[in-house]
Amino acid sequence: MEFLYEYGLFLAQAVTLVVAILLVAGGVFALGSRQRHEPEGHIEIRKLNDRYKDIQDALQAEVFGDEIAKQKHKEEKKAAKKEAKQLKKAGSTASNDKLRLYILNFDGDIRASATDNLREEISAVLGLARNGDEVLVRLESGGGMVHSYGLASSQLKRIADAGIKLTVSVDKVAASGGYMMACVGNHILAAPFAIIGSIGVLAQLPNFHRLLKKANVDYEQLTAGEYKRTLTMFGENTDAHREKLQEELEDTHVLFKQFVGENRTSLDIDSVATGEVWYGQQAIDKGLVDELMTSDTYIQGALAERDVFEIRHILKKGWQEKLGMAAEGSVERALMKVWQLSVQRFNL
Repeated sequence: MEFLYEYGLFLAQAVTLVVAILLVAGGVFALGSRQRHEPEGHIEIRKLNDRYKDIQDALQAEVFGDEIAKQKHKEEKKAAKKEAKQLKKAGSTASNDKLRLYILNFDGDIRASATDNLREEISAVLGLARNGDEVLVRLESGGGMVHSYGLASSQLKRIADAGIKLTVSVDKVAASGGYMMACVGNHILAAPFAIIGSIGVLAQLPNFHRLLKKANVDYEQLTAGEYKRTLTMFGENTDAHREKLQEELEDTHVLFKQFVGENRTSLDIDSVATGEVWYGQQAIDKGLVDELMTSDTYIQGALAERDVFEIRHILKKGWQEKLGMAAEGSVERALMKVWQLSVQRFNL
């Protein structure tokens, strides 16, 4: 037992040291890269109608043979020409009059770091979108920092405020901060087993005070302001600090509930804002989502009637920033692993 205790103590010290080194290295490299001019990104646009058409043509050639596939292609080309002539007579063109569906993707982490790309993508779409066009956001996120997801939600709200229909599709998970984003949508789709909800707030951290005390290590922290710091990882926590942090969590929860309630007015917010999560069908019964459907099904159904464009903002990064982000990512994955081991569901 003594060996296990000593080994556990050594392991805790080693993990703490590694995390500290990675944090410092990540901060140094990130700072170095930010001092230089930030590289400009670019928007990539892919028309999915053409992509799916190419796939369909290749499949037809494989299944029916080249001759039959060529004949079908000729018939389709002839029909397209005929439709173009009819539109020309009517004084319009298919390319101008066909409604558009713009697809954006958001893969969220704890810091909602995809928000920067989302901002640029939304700005690009709003410069082109017309009445009747629609934006589909394929959202995957288990939540994270309150302020980060608050900003991401505000970015989505720009679409709704512009009068453009916003549909949010959740194939896997939109919980806590993820649902804070999803609830902004005019219409929310969810796969049958997608995880939805967790309208709650969480704060947790380890405390090494007793370990440091046993090792005769002093930890000092100076603050100005009674509640500049509440709970700490290395100092001794008090009941007063715990009560203050709990008060702050409750205040944040009230704001979270208010935000969701304003965007989903039909919700019984008190019954769903318990921190629980639900699968797709249960989420429909609760009023958290509107329809059971995957994003693929929705896109496939739109191809015949709309021009469908997938928009991505790509930001090129220097090697220092990439290295810094890799170090930060390593720390984040380590912390997420600990989080997943101790908490069974995602929270804001």
